Amino acid sequence: MLSGDVVAAWEVELSDGVHRVEFAHGTTTGKRVVCVNGQEVIRKDWMFKLVGKETFTVGSANTRATIAIEAVSGFAYEYTLEIGGKSLQKFIDSRAETTKTWLLKVDGEDCRVVLEKDTMDVWCNGQKMDTTGEFVDDGTETHFMIGEHDCCIKATSSGRKKSGIVHSLLLDGEKTAA
Repeated sequence: MLSGDVVAAWEVELSDGVHRVEFAHGTTTGKRVVCVNGQEVIRKDWMFKLVGKETFTVGSANTRATIAIEAVSGFAYEYTLEIGGKSLQKFIDSRAETTKTWLLKVDGEDCRVVLEKDTMDVWCNGQKMDTTGEFVDDGTETHFMIGEHDCCIKATSSGRKKSGIVHSLLLDGEKTAA
């Protein structure tokens, strides 16, 4: 695993969960180690080039990630993470527009439900859910089960052009907070 050379760590939110990316960089040996959720995915013990990029995948969808190592002055380095070809901040901003996430307790357990707005896929705690969609008078409903509980994501018009469609999660008919 990682030693005392950890220089950067990031949290990456994907539909299948929140993934922790850690990067260790030995600035004298050039060593590079990348761990995702505590699992080593890249290890290079000796490298003569101290700057560059390391590319790997994150999550069950194998989302492409790249860590860029750049010298800023002397022996100081800057480490940046790109996800899906975008800076981490642009990726987060894009995800905020294309997904909706709810955190709730079901039968005493924490659940993380994610709706991918572009595909209408629903994920719960890292598992893609079997869903059934239907059109209703005021929009659409996407039905699925969490354990023995009926769940429904309602998509309705906000009535305002800027807000667009509003997504609500109902657990056993009760609306939950986002």
